[in-house]
Amino acid sequence: QVQFVESGGGLVQPGGSLRLSCAASGSIFSFAFMGWYRQAPGKQRELVAIITRGGSTKYADSVLGRFTISRDNAKNTVYLQMNSLNVEDTAVYYCNADTAPAIVPGRYWGQGTQVTVSS
Repeated sequence: QVQFVESGGGLVQPGGSLRLSCAASGSIFSFAFMGWYRQAPGKQRELVAIITRGGSTKYADSVLGRFTISRDNAKNTVYLQMNSLNVEDTAVYYCNADTAPAIVPGRYWGQGTQVTVSS
């Protein structure tokens, strides 16, 4: 059973940046895609960004142009670079993946990392 360890969350001021990391216990090449979801208090979990095995990416409209997802197969890690953060980005961010491309969100989840944007 694969496990994900997320890190990089924290408290940041509006306009600031954070980089989240999701380290997998095994090779991430087996996953058809990996992605990040987030859940704010009182709201449903929503897709933030996805990257496929081939490197194609997809972003939520709300983060397009501000967030960048990337993967390092050698380190079995997926990253989410978040720039120009605003208070609406405050949420718990979860790493997500699946070996099947059609199962979105995937079956495998990390434990989540808190991102708080506040002045």
